[in-house]
Amino acid sequence: MSSLLHTVKAVAWSFLGIRKNSEYQNDLSKLNPLHIVVVAIAAVVLMVLGMVGLVHWIVR
Repeated sequence: MSSLLHTVKAVAWSFLGIRKNSEYQNDLSKLNPLHIVVVAIAAVVLMVLGMVGLVHWIVR
């Protein structure tokens, strides 16, 4: 569970583009690349659905 939270945190920081190089290197050594890809795809899907819902709510 802790690894999942660390992966979500790393992906969230990557979306913002704010990350120290030392923390980035730490993520590379500790996190599973497959988990990063899965969490990133899920985050993109949630973001797109959220934006579509927001636009639908605004123009309704």
